[in-house]
Amino acid sequence: MAEQQKLSKRREMNWLYVLFQLQVNSSAVFAIGYLISYGCLWKTVFFGIFLISLGTLGQFAGAHRLWAHASYKANTGLRLFLMLCQTLVGHGSIYEWVRWHRLHHKYIGTDLDPYNSKSGFFQAQFISLTMDLSPAQQEALKEIDVTDLENDKIVMFQKKWYNMLFFLLVALLPVNAPCEYWGEGILTSAMLIGWLRYALTLHATWLIHSAINIWDLKLDEKFPADTNLVFILTKTYWISYHYLSPWDYQVSEFGKYGTDCVTKFIRVCAALGYATDLKTINSRNVREAVSRSVNEKLPISQCLAEGMQVVEPNGVASKICCS
Repeated sequence: MAEQQKLSKRREMNWLYVLFQLQVNSSAVFAIGYLISYGCLWKTVFFGIFLISLGTLGQFAGAHRLWAHASYKANTGLRLFLMLCQTLVGHGSIYEWVRWHRLHHKYIGTDLDPYNSKSGFFQAQFISLTMDLSPAQQEALKEIDVTDLENDKIVMFQKKWYNMLFFLLVALLPVNAPCEYWGEGILTSAMLIGWLRYALTLHATWLIHSAINIWDLKLDEKFPADTNLVFILTKTYWISYHYLSPWDYQVSEFGKYGTDCVTKFIRVCAALGYATDLKTINSRNVREAVSRSVNEKLPISQCLAEGMQVVEPNGVASKICCS
């Protein structure tokens, strides 16, 4: 930590990343105009929605909840499926994404946070992704423990062959499928399945780090929020809770708890025997954790972790204590 204090926290703009942002977003806007003008087959639209759903599932249930926070365990088949789905996003390997995400959690809201949502939505969603890490952040990144990822053969396989997998699963096969199987035009497929689908999937996954600016209910705000956005968004404290208990598999990336599709997907996988050791906590243990934190002057995150429960496929929850 002392070494990080001596290093510069200034981040330099990476112009290749800037060009990437401009290319992705401008191409998506152009694709919308093209589709309005020339149309497309409905099968292609549904195929695009299907690919977006798979990509976000791989990012949320896989890269985020499984690999970044170990909120549950998955067997080899489920891990392979989630790895392939995450590759569809085209946002980089699981290994690299998890390293940055763990750095974000460790230093959230500081100069060492690569996304720093305290600087606003636009900073977290766009600007932070166009800049290199500062020397201080690069040093901090070296301290992030990723031995669990290095011991995961599926994660390391994706890391080694990511460029080839990107070409096949992001650029080639998805764009070719509508042309090959139901006669969609190649240009239309490139616009909808190529650029527009890619941009929408990327923005959905980037929201993991910027959603706190949209869905998080601040301490001085009312609930329901005193704004017309209440008709579109439901603000809650659950995103803030995620940063206290990132190991809880039930916390949605977008402000819900236990009712979102990703959580239900994990429960289905558990029922089928593909997922085990689902980590969560009940309301009684939360109350005890808050009381203990106040009375014993302990970090609330530590007290919550000590009240963690592991849910098995049969629905039985057992309490475990974390050291």
